[in-house]
Amino acid sequence: MDFLSDPVTFIAEWLRTVMTGWGFSGSLSQVILYIISAVLLSLLPIVFSLVLIWAERKLLGRIADRIGPNRVGPGGIFQPIADMLKIFTKEIITPAKVDKVPYNLAPILSVAGVLLIWAVIPFAVSVVGVDLNVGVLYLIAAGGFGTLGFLFAGWGSNNKYSVISAFRAVAQLVSYEIPMTITLLIPVMFSGSLGITDIVENQTVWNVLISPLGALIFYITTIAENGRSPFDLLEADSELVAGFNTEYSGLKFGMFYVADFLHAFTLSMVFVTIFLGGWRGPGAEQVPILGFIYLMIKTTIIWFVGIWIRGSMPRIRIDQMLNFSWKVLTPAALALVSLTALVDKLLPAHQTVVRVGAMLILNGLLFLAINYLVGRFTSKSARPVVAPEPYPVQNTGIKDVTR
Repeated sequence: MDFLSDPVTFIAEWLRTVMTGWGFSGSLSQVILYIISAVLLSLLPIVFSLVLIWAERKLLGRIADRIGPNRVGPGGIFQPIADMLKIFTKEIITPAKVDKVPYNLAPILSVAGVLLIWAVIPFAVSVVGVDLNVGVLYLIAAGGFGTLGFLFAGWGSNNKYSVISAFRAVAQLVSYEIPMTITLLIPVMFSGSLGITDIVENQTVWNVLISPLGALIFYITTIAENGRSPFDLLEADSELVAGFNTEYSGLKFGMFYVADFLHAFTLSMVFVTIFLGGWRGPGAEQVPILGFIYLMIKTTIIWFVGIWIRGSMPRIRIDQMLNFSWKVLTPAALALVSLTALVDKLLPAHQTVVRVGAMLILNGLLFLAINYLVGRFTSKSARPVVAPEPYPVQNTGIKDVTR
């Protein structure tokens, strides 16, 4: 076993040998390795979020024709560390009439909901936290922690604005979880398994090439799940002060902040794992470290697209957001899953070219049909009158200089 090709397995076997030499039993050594892995899998993403915060602020600055962080360290690289130290030293203020249990649980749940997803992501052919046979269901369940955190934050704060924002957050997240869950059935159907590792290993042809429309729907729902533009209604400054986290300060507010930036990268990694082959690539099975590199490159590209969208698109209204989910994405996801199951059953699995071609034609025709129906619906729907027509000017003999 080579350290350079598979460092994680090499270090794990070395630690197991050391503990066996100390007289530890095999089961005790395995438990200690599990604990070390869990601690590292929890701490490393949080430390990595500092890099994500700096990179996202620099990218958004460039998109908006600004410089971004540029004072603390070369290119402002140490600015997130300065912000972290500031958050650690700021006073944690708890309002007098909050419901303390949900109020204090909310920031913990928001971070935990993101970190739990990392536990089932296969980073390489030999590196995965937990290989669950129901990994897809686990992803859906872990995503519910974020929703619960927003609800706890709004309700526990005993602030009317925070409660309104929490209700809006729940309405948004629950509505977009429906098409997300439906589209997840497509890779499950192709792989014949609910396990994340099985889905990755069965992607000899990436799922995005077989079901591009399903990948598009899933990616849109991930943006909405993270509350990024154009779906950033969870923290609508102009209407709701600061949203569900109005009454938080110090480290508790920092936990929401870290969870937001880390969630964007985590959902990009989930998209890559489900639809872009995850760690798969040339030589990834023989040299596992290459699989990790492939996964990070793909995830960074998808994450960058999300930042690009965030810095380019304006916020939509709450009614437009919900209409888009319930009237467009959800029916489209249901139709896509039904037709994909029918075509997948009719075509033999060993004829890859025919199968991929038929799936692409199906996705293209369904996309055109959805685009046509949405266009017909929006053209016939009544548009609200923003400003009434001016009253007709009476002929008074006075010259109207305004016309």
